[in-house]
Amino acid sequence: MKTKLTLRLESDLIGQAKKYARKEGKSISQIVADYFKAIQRRATRQCPGLGPITSQLRGCLKGRAVRKADYRKHLERKYL
Repeated sequence: MKTKLTLRLESDLIGQAKKYARKEGKSISQIVADYFKAIQRRATRQCPGLGPITSQLRGCLKGRAVRKADYRKHLERKYL
């Protein structure tokens, strides 16, 4: 169910938002909704006890398994 939301913003910020919306081919409502969804996704990704930066990095290396032999070669090239 969609509900109306009224925002009070500085006029120059509204002008910038309108320009950005036009450039992106979206409505301001859609941009605000996308922003709120992004906040919600970020909040659900964060783990209790981890800092915000660590939480953002969590899982970024999924599917990038590094073999011991590859890591050893890397270290040899770097330090020898």
